[in-house]
Amino acid sequence: MLSSKKRLDRAYKEAKIIDFDNTSKFVLFSDVHRGDNSFADDFANNANTYFHALKHYYAEGFTYIELGDGDELWEHRNFKTIFEAHKHVYLLLKEFHKNNRLQILYGNHDMAYKDPDYVKKHLSTYFEPITGKKEALFTDITINEALILKHTENHQELFLTHGHQADWWNYTFWKWSRFLVRVLWKPLNVMGISNPTSPAKNRMELMRIEKLLKHWIISKNNMVTIVGHTHRPRFPETDDIAFFNDGSCVFPRSITGIEIENGEIALIKWQIATTDDGTLKVVRVLLEGPRKLLDYEGG
Repeated sequence: MLSSKKRLDRAYKEAKIIDFDNTSKFVLFSDVHRGDNSFADDFANNANTYFHALKHYYAEGFTYIELGDGDELWEHRNFKTIFEAHKHVYLLLKEFHKNNRLQILYGNHDMAYKDPDYVKKHLSTYFEPITGKKEALFTDITINEALILKHTENHQELFLTHGHQADWWNYTFWKWSRFLVRVLWKPLNVMGISNPTSPAKNRMELMRIEKLLKHWIISKNNMVTIVGHTHRPRFPETDDIAFFNDGSCVFPRSITGIEIENGEIALIKWQIATTDDGTLKVVRVLLEGPRKLLDYEGG
């Protein structure tokens, strides 16, 4: 069995490299956990907030990078159910894809996307009732385990992955985890009982996984590394370990993510706010940054 370091080393070695410069704009979300819009769908409460944020980033020319666990394929056996529940979201993601501005990584909850044949079968097309035929969705998409954003001028590297490589149970035995979620934790989740094997629900697991990720980052000369998986947002000081986490999209009343723009990085939140006249609106809140990427050592 590979150690977490070897799993991360392999992900880094096999990562897709994307060149960028200070004119590039990226937004990173993870742990969206899009489901079937039922009581067990943790994403449903934030679906409107997430959709509004995506529309903003599409209009502003951002590339959308999803750092794993975008689709909840543990609780749901096929993508079709999820697509039909959140069709408007996928049609917007399709526009990102058509403009070469979509990058998707797989996490433990959508590890099925590791298989290119599975991706081609389920994500290439969808059935459109209006036309009565299959329409293109994510044609010829490749879903990767990791990405490296490499600056074309200063050659700084940013390593992007889901982070479950440091979670041996949910990486190596993800099929067992999926089985337990489907038969045990999904019905209990509806009653408010959490899965204790999830790092997002178990603080000890979260701390253990973060410790392993930090050790790996140090071994890579403090290379800027951005993950998800634990659902805990992280934005380090410039003299600290360059370990970032974009949080998740299944918080009770908000979603968090990371923006990279003008050679800088920032942690942001989107939430529903109330105006003075009682109107509800979706707003972007800056949580940390922006800070220059070059202020972090390594890369």
